[in-house]
Amino acid sequence: MNSCGHYGSHANCIESVPIFGSLSREEMLEIAHIASSQTFEKHDMVYMAGNQGGTLFVVYTGRVKISRLNVNGREQVIRVIGPGEFIGELSLFSSLPLTDNAQVLEASTMCVIQGTKLKELMAKYPSIAFKVLDELSRRLEKAENLIETISLSTVSQRLARALLELSEGSQEVLLNMSKGDLASQIGMSQETLSRKLAVLQEEGLIELKGHKRIIIKSRSGLEEMC
Repeated sequence: MNSCGHYGSHANCIESVPIFGSLSREEMLEIAHIASSQTFEKHDMVYMAGNQGGTLFVVYTGRVKISRLNVNGREQVIRVIGPGEFIGELSLFSSLPLTDNAQVLEASTMCVIQGTKLKELMAKYPSIAFKVLDELSRRLEKAENLIETISLSTVSQRLARALLELSEGSQEVLLNMSKGDLASQIGMSQETLSRKLAVLQEEGLIELKGHKRIIIKSRSGLEEMC
C-alpha cells in the first residue's frame, strides 16, 4: 500500500469525490496526507460481510460491486460504483461488522482512509460530515425505491424503469455490470432478463448491441410500461 500524501496521481481521487468538493486545495492536501493507495485485481474482495470496518475506500479507477447474500446463498446486487464514489462509510458510524460484500469487477485503484483519522477531519471540517450524510440519505432513498419497485412492480416494469434510469436521459445504455448482476439488482433471474430484453427488442422498444450496449428506440414506450 502506497502513501497518497505526495498528492500525486492516486491522491487525485480525493478531488473527484463529492464529499470533499467544498474543501480548499490546502484542506484536500491534508486529506491526501492521511490517505494511502491500494490496487486490486479483477474479482478481488475489498471486504466481506462480517469483516470489521472503520475504513473508507474511494474508487480512483475501476468498478466495484456491492452485494449481499440471502439465507439461501443467493446474491443480491445492491449497486455498482465507479471512480469518485466511495464505500465502507457506514462502518465509520457503527462498531458493528460490515454487512455487505465489495468485489472488484475490473482492475482498480483506491484511496484508503482510516476512519479514526477521517473522523478527526470531520470534526475539523463539518462540511465533510454533512456531505457524507447527504450521500447516505441519497443511497437510502435509492434503496427504499428499489424495495418498492421489486415489491410492487412486474418484472417488465422493473426492467423498463432500470433501462430508463441507466440511460440517464440518452438513447443508449452502456451497462457497467454484467447482465447477471443487473438481473440480481432488479430482482429477477438472468434467464428472465434475457427473455424480457428479447421481447422488448421484438416490440421495437430497444435494440441489443452485443453484451453491454442497448439502444433505446422508443423512450415513450418504456415510460408507458412503467
